Amino acid sequence: MSKQNNDYTSIFKSTSLFGAVQVFNIIISVIRSKVIAIWIGPTGMGILGLLMSTLKVVGEFTKLGLSTTAVREIAQTESRGDAQETNVILATIKRVVWFTGLFGVIITLILSPLLSYLAFDGYEYTLAFVWISISLLFNQLSEGQLAILQGFRKLKLLAKANLLGNLFGLLISLPLYYFFRLDAIVPVIIVSSFVAMVVSWLYSKQVKFNTPKLSNSEAYNKAKGMLKLGLMLSLRGSITLVAAYIFQLYLSHAGGVDEVGYFVAGFMIINSYVGMVFNAMRTDYFPKLSGVIDNLEEVNTIVTNQSIVGILIIGPMVVGFLSFLPLLVRVLYTPAFLIITTFVSWAILGVLFKTLSFSMGYVILAKGDSKLFIKTGVFFSTLMLAFNILGYHFYGLEGLGISFLIYYIIHFFGIKIITTKHYKLSLDKDLVTIFLMLFGLSIATFLATYIDHYIYKYVICSILMIITFIYSYRQLDKRVDFKLLINRIFKKDNE
Repeated sequence: MSKQNNDYTSIFKSTSLFGAVQVFNIIISVIRSKVIAIWIGPTGMGILGLLMSTLKVVGEFTKLGLSTTAVREIAQTESRGDAQETNVILATIKRVVWFTGLFGVIITLILSPLLSYLAFDGYEYTLAFVWISISLLFNQLSEGQLAILQGFRKLKLLAKANLLGNLFGLLISLPLYYFFRLDAIVPVIIVSSFVAMVVSWLYSKQVKFNTPKLSNSEAYNKAKGMLKLGLMLSLRGSITLVAAYIFQLYLSHAGGVDEVGYFVAGFMIINSYVGMVFNAMRTDYFPKLSGVIDNLEEVNTIVTNQSIVGILIIGPMVVGFLSFLPLLVRVLYTPAFLIITTFVSWAILGVLFKTLSFSMGYVILAKGDSKLFIKTGVFFSTLMLAFNILGYHFYGLEGLGISFLIYYIIHFFGIKIITTKHYKLSLDKDLVTIFLMLFGLSIATFLATYIDHYIYKYVICSILMIITFIYSYRQLDKRVDFKLLINRIFKKDNE
């Protein structure tokens, strides 16, 4: 098998591994969403969405991007074979995550009255923010431990930690929601983060390394480089979350908490269910890219290969979701949430453009180009906020979906211009051809959903879905060779 095919196979195997984990996590998320929809309704989902959004904004700022920079540092020292430096970095990470986690707790405690007022236009949720502040510490400790697994590319351990953390969190949260309904929201947030922390700690212990003892000053001096880049990442991430948070606050005031619940439900389909591929891709993609970031030819190859695999996986998912979206909404939530179908239908088309900009955008991060990274973050976050407010103001939830699509298109072209200018990235002709084919099939499916005749609509959508799956399978098989891959897997299992 050629090196090019090996690259595709490696990408596909890592994406498949974490794709399987994401599928399992989606099942958990479906159960959780169904429970929330039935037991606490759109209002409860709106309250949960506002609490979690607020927590994410504070957490993104206070964690100082450490989980991302840690992966980058570990991957680069590992690629150089510098075991001693790697051990020092690991010791530093283990020390610093406590400070950043506690920093998040303190900030949330101090700002809890303000956070309650901003999110709910009153102070009745101040105590809720006081309680859930502890989850920021649990989250940061968990992210530090998972960063170690990701940096070393211990993919199976990382997959198990993610999967079991979510599973145990669900098993504990279900009875809480059943018995306490709305009152269970705060305990579920705390317990879920604690369980994830414990599971990640158990799996990170399986990575054997010699951690030298460092004083606080030594840890700080070693962490300065990571924290400098991390601060930029944190600011960039905070800007993105603040923009999303401001929009949720606007939506809460303009349309009510129920409207926030509909938005959260629709966004969950786009970001969690379809977006699971991005979560699967970034796990192995970022450390791999960081290890070869100074080799332009290798970077171009990895970005192109990752983009092709991503598009070929995302394309059939987009067509499938478009074809049966009303049914999926009924399964995932309740008939009361069918109002989100037009929003999701428009927005999901933009995910294809997001797949390309996702692969290219990680080059900026792997390069450690903090100034460029934060400039692009400020510009695109501001642009998305403006588009979303305008879209919802004029056309409601459907306008919000249109604004998402327009934003993703502009974001793709913007990232393409930036990465071409600064890093000389170029799009492969095969990638362009594959993208245009799958985007055309997605548009055709989108238009078919507007056919009034029920049978004709689903027959045409089903035919388009079959064509999309066959096309994607054949394109992947040319690059991965599924028959050879399966034989290698079974041969390995029998040894």
